[in-house]
Amino acid sequence: MSITINGAAAPLPDDPRVSLLDYLREHRHLHGTKKGCDQGACGACTVLVDGERILSCLALAVQYEGRSVTTIEGLGDGGALHPVQQAFIEHDGLQCGYCTPGQICSAVGMAEEVRRGVPSYVTPDLAAEAVRLDHDELRERMSGNLCRCSAYNGIVAAIREGLAEAVR
Repeated sequence: MSITINGAAAPLPDDPRVSLLDYLREHRHLHGTKKGCDQGACGACTVLVDGERILSCLALAVQYEGRSVTTIEGLGDGGALHPVQQAFIEHDGLQCGYCTPGQICSAVGMAEEVRRGVPSYVTPDLAAEAVRLDHDELRERMSGNLCRCSAYNGIVAAIREGLAEAVR
């Protein structure tokens, strides 16, 4: 029984009650994923499972046996930052940086949702095959990721630039 984390197989924890968040931080020593509220309300613990964003504090590690988990540490490619990571630096999309890993993972997962045409609460045409990622659509889709420092303008600018090619 194993789980793939950032491309490498890892054994599942012996205790089936361990959350995916605690498994990543305490067992795999991947501290990029943050523990914020531990109730699924802040988004600091957002990771990707098979490309879809999830809140790792609300998931048990054993639920993801045989699946692929990507954390902030696994987003880059061969030592290079992911475009969204680079854009966060260039657009000052962070202040204290605590929410940043969750924001970035959420944005990458959001891009895949947009590519698939998954509507949000503010999508004007639910039957449309394509979703336009305008200002309101982006803000709605990222609303589950909170930033207590209020770096939202930089976050939105960074996501727009970092995903410019991904959502076309």
